Amino acid sequence: MAGIEVNQSVTALQASLRGEVIGREHPGYDEARSLYNAMIDKRPRFIARCVDAADVMAAVRFARESELEIAVRGGGHNGAGSGSVDDGLVVDLSALRGVIVDPDARTARVLGGSLLGDVDHATHPFGLALPFGFISTTGIGGLTLGGGVGNLTRTLGLTIDSLLAADVVLADGSFVQASDDRNDDLFWALRGGGGNFGVVTSFTFRLSPMANVVAGPTFWPLERGGEILRWYREFISAAPEQLNGWFAFLTVPPVPLFPEELHLTKVCAVLWTYAGSLEGADQALAPVRALEPILDGVREVPLPALNSVFDALYPSGHQWYWRTAYVREIPDEAVDAHLEHARELPTPQSTMHLYPVSGAPTRYANDDTAWAYRDASWVQVMVGVDPDPAKADELRRWAAAYAEALDPFSMGGGYVNMMMDEGQERVRATYRGNYDRLAAIKAKYDPDNLFHVNQNIRPA
Repeated sequence: MAGIEVNQSVTALQASLRGEVIGREHPGYDEARSLYNAMIDKRPRFIARCVDAADVMAAVRFARESELEIAVRGGGHNGAGSGSVDDGLVVDLSALRGVIVDPDARTARVLGGSLLGDVDHATHPFGLALPFGFISTTGIGGLTLGGGVGNLTRTLGLTIDSLLAADVVLADGSFVQASDDRNDDLFWALRGGGGNFGVVTSFTFRLSPMANVVAGPTFWPLERGGEILRWYREFISAAPEQLNGWFAFLTVPPVPLFPEELHLTKVCAVLWTYAGSLEGADQALAPVRALEPILDGVREVPLPALNSVFDALYPSGHQWYWRTAYVREIPDEAVDAHLEHARELPTPQSTMHLYPVSGAPTRYANDDTAWAYRDASWVQVMVGVDPDPAKADELRRWAAAYAEALDPFSMGGGYVNMMMDEGQERVRATYRGNYDRLAAIKAKYDPDNLFHVNQNIRPA
């Protein structure tokens, strides 16, 4: 009887969707359920591959009426695997992709399943850009709802700082629009509150003039890591907002882009992005070059090329374990702790990054949006990565030990887009004084907490 009931459920759901419903007996089920982070292995009962907002509305209603847990999948990159759910329904937005640019108004309407690369492809020919992350296969939805840190943050702000409006399917299956003048409480919550409040089927963004940038890495030997990190902590926060640069401890990839003698060497590095001319970049980077890096790869590049440079290094299907924190200051004791763990990078793809959030994001107060760390200087992330599942425990141990060693120097919360399943208190710390307001908005728009497969904000 169970098999008959499942088949009837699939038939009922399929009848209400234009997109495809994928159940466990579907030949493409395993491919459809796979996530970017192969450390996460979930088996949903159904995957509803939605092609429009009406499909999303129908899928949400079906999950609610069937008392199924629901997860929302955009690009599938979420570290904690929040884009899927065991024995529930996945609202899969991967077919809901498209970007419409209005070059005169400098805006773009981006469908909820679009990837960062889709946005770059659509906006670049007009000499326009949206500030967002670092890997072009990331979903624009998850990245935006968590705040959106990227290569241009100091210059153009977080991704949410360019968000003008959103179309949202709520927990009861209804459709609303959110902006400064429509459901403004929901709009406030969407800007950093994660996937707690509904399924965003479309975003409208303000675009900024930007075509090419001057960008690339500088490397120094790991032995100089303490010296360079102490210099960097002072330099980047005082630099002009046109200059972005995130610090890393990494292993040089064995690819032709880098000299062969550096391949698989552990280094400290900064990836620079200057939003301006070559001449301006040379002036801004003169203090960097005075430190005599062993590699200077800075050059003029199209912005889409910069935003996709790590795609090949970090394809879907690897083991990932993230730990993240917000950081205001990096005292000498923190520098020492960084060096201790950077020497022990467990695999060639494992790394530590410090993404600066000084500059443009600080034009907003902590309570202007749900993203509550406008007073931070960096988003810090340690990430263990490797294709081999046998190394999963090693990756976890290294990243966790590294993060715990730096915890005394953090501000308490973490960047939701890079958090694992770390418990409710961690979520509260991430939203600081905004949590209670978010919980009240959650109670208004999702009182039964249907959307809870996320860094969950519980209804007040």
